Amino acid sequence: MTKEVLTGAEAIVRSLELLGVTDVFGLPGGAILPTYDPLMDSKKLRHILVRHEQGAGHAAEGYASASGKVGVCIATSGPGATNLVTAIADAYMDSVPIIAITGQVGSHLIGTDAFQEADIVGITMPITKHSFLVTKPEEVPAALAAAYLIASTGRPGPVLVDVTKDAQQNKAEFVWPPKLDLPGYKPVTKPHGKQIQAAAALIKNAKKPILYVGGGVIRSGASKELLKLAELIGAPVTTTLMARGAFPDSHPQHLGMPGMHGTVPAVMGLQRSDLLITLGARFDDRVTGIAKSFAPEAKVIHVDIDPAEIGKIRYADVPIVGDAKEVITELIAELTTTLKGKQPDMEEWWKFLNGLLERYPLGYTPHEDGKLDPQYVIKRIGELSGPDAIYAAGVGQHQMWSAQFVKYERPNSWLNSGGAGTMGYAVPAAMGAKVAQPERLVWAIDGDGCFQMTNQELATCTINNIPIKVAIINNSSLGMVRQWQTLFYDKRYSHTDLNTGTDTVMVPDFVKLGEAYGCLSIRVEREEDVDAAIKLAIETNDRPVVIDFIVGRDAMVWPMVAAGLSNDQVQYAKDAAPVWDGEE
Repeated sequence: MTKEVLTGAEAIVRSLELLGVTDVFGLPGGAILPTYDPLMDSKKLRHILVRHEQGAGHAAEGYASASGKVGVCIATSGPGATNLVTAIADAYMDSVPIIAITGQVGSHLIGTDAFQEADIVGITMPITKHSFLVTKPEEVPAALAAAYLIASTGRPGPVLVDVTKDAQQNKAEFVWPPKLDLPGYKPVTKPHGKQIQAAAALIKNAKKPILYVGGGVIRSGASKELLKLAELIGAPVTTTLMARGAFPDSHPQHLGMPGMHGTVPAVMGLQRSDLLITLGARFDDRVTGIAKSFAPEAKVIHVDIDPAEIGKIRYADVPIVGDAKEVITELIAELTTTLKGKQPDMEEWWKFLNGLLERYPLGYTPHEDGKLDPQYVIKRIGELSGPDAIYAAGVGQHQMWSAQFVKYERPNSWLNSGGAGTMGYAVPAAMGAKVAQPERLVWAIDGDGCFQMTNQELATCTINNIPIKVAIINNSSLGMVRQWQTLFYDKRYSHTDLNTGTDTVMVPDFVKLGEAYGCLSIRVEREEDVDAAIKLAIETNDRPVVIDFIVGRDAMVWPMVAAGLSNDQVQYAKDAAPVWDGEE
């Protein structure tokens, strides 16, 4: 046990070092300034100066999501801290382990509306897993060690550590390892044996089972175990938006992504199933459509590390609280004994599903305005970059196309804002991912609307030698909103034209903007130029790359289940619902 006298600020830096943190993203200001002084002398911490605190938060998320480690971001009090709120909410929704360290005004000033004071603990209470207000220097090591433990164990999530300025400036004895006092925090990781047996019995007797896989499988690092379980049972697999890459797209048992813009086989596979083997998924509305009409004939095995998620939306016949990796491992052992090498009879089930796979493959109809097809662009990015790359997407049409047309073969290769749907996520998340995995190719696939929210982090990338690639899918519109206006609002395009593409005033000009930030910047308007631009981007590693792909604004994301409708009403294309002949 080490003992020395340090300021609270020095204790913050030392604690992060001892926790094994190597990279932090932040922006200084008055209330956090005492911490920035010893941070300058640290040999173990790389601090990356962002251009906006939201960028620091998303970068910490990208870092965590690409590596499985805890991401760390730092901001000052008041507006610095409140600028982190969007990223903290995003991390909370998608179970991303990050620590947000914020400066706070002096403890004697709290509650006086002092300069740059904001009750960030109160503001973030609904969107953090836990938060700490530190007012004494001796509290620093325990607060940070506890934050790290809470963020990274159980259901991962964001933890806020708010440190007053006087706690940073005053001195105290630094004790490491600190004594942690977390009464009531005991995440259950190991499942109950009887529940495992009950689940195995349901699987053995099911005629139409399906694996409904969510982001929890990625967070628990259970992809190898999932593959083994799926092959042992022989059942079809669906991977949600947050689980893309948890199961290889190339595997013959994979039906694709379920949900609002999922594949027809995945959507209908869930609908017609008699058993949902739900692993680390939460029955989100974007997957279920109308919850009461979702998989009406299916019994449910629901595995989740967060007991609050089980039974929240759908009754679980077999509820299993535990870490997905541990649960799947025990389920494999039990099924190996139960099945005795004989898979459940699913001949009729696969006949139905293979019929859907054959009739309704994922595709798109090239449109006739002479502009690039966004699906083609994204497909080529995926094909030329390969499965070892990391892909971070913003939110909207380009996000859905990236989830559909890039083929994911491994976990932690697909980063996106699933639960919150945060525009502006892609560029800083890609930056964080590249810092975490510098040897990998990292793409930010962004929209012209999303890109304008956080593109200033290109400056951070250039200055810090973080050579990410940015593909702007530029349809000169808020694309997904425009799609809804086309379908549901009689083509009344209220305030969705951004004027960023050709045939408009092009404000801003993304090529000029990229160049101003020190990036190699290219505009692509013709299909024959797509491959060359992508290859040049892949080969360029001395600076970030921005490619402005000018695409048609009328392209739509299909299939689609409209909001408020049952998944049975999935449409394969506009006014074209699948025909369910061949159903048993």
